Amino acid sequence: MKFAMKAAFGPIAVTCVLLCLAPGSASAGDVPLGTWVSEDGGVKVRLSNCGGNQLCGTVVWLGEPIDKITGRLKTDKNNPDPAKRSRPLIGLHVAGFSPSGPNEWSGTIYNADNGHTYRADLKVSDTETLRLQGCIWKYLCMGHTWTRAEASARTAAIH
Repeated sequence: MKFAMKAAFGPIAVTCVLLCLAPGSASAGDVPLGTWVSEDGGVKVRLSNCGGNQLCGTVVWLGEPIDKITGRLKTDKNNPDPAKRSRPLIGLHVAGFSPSGPNEWSGTIYNADNGHTYRADLKVSDTETLRLQGCIWKYLCMGHTWTRAEASARTAAIH
């Protein structure tokens, strides 16, 4: 299962966490509400308004929802809090962002692959794509491009 980051951020993420038709340049006030597909296509995260200008990300779909070891739906088994390890990954809140500039948000993203939360930045590239970058330390960051779920479905239908 893959989220926003590979390597240090694991194959699941958010992590994340991430809508209609023609791509264009982002404009002031673009808010990336809707469902977004990770770069590797392994996870969909819905970004929604969670009060004021805050964005929250929730996992709404997994490419591989079944844990190969247990044969059951994947859970947050790597969470450092044992009480949270049995909660399902689908429906899990994995990201929170606040506006940090034009078409940019900063906050945190949770990686269920390793149970860690990272500082993250999100930038709207255009109406169909956004760039999500998570950092372990201030200068050790990895980024991925996410596409609107609706755009991904249209592209697949054309090919």
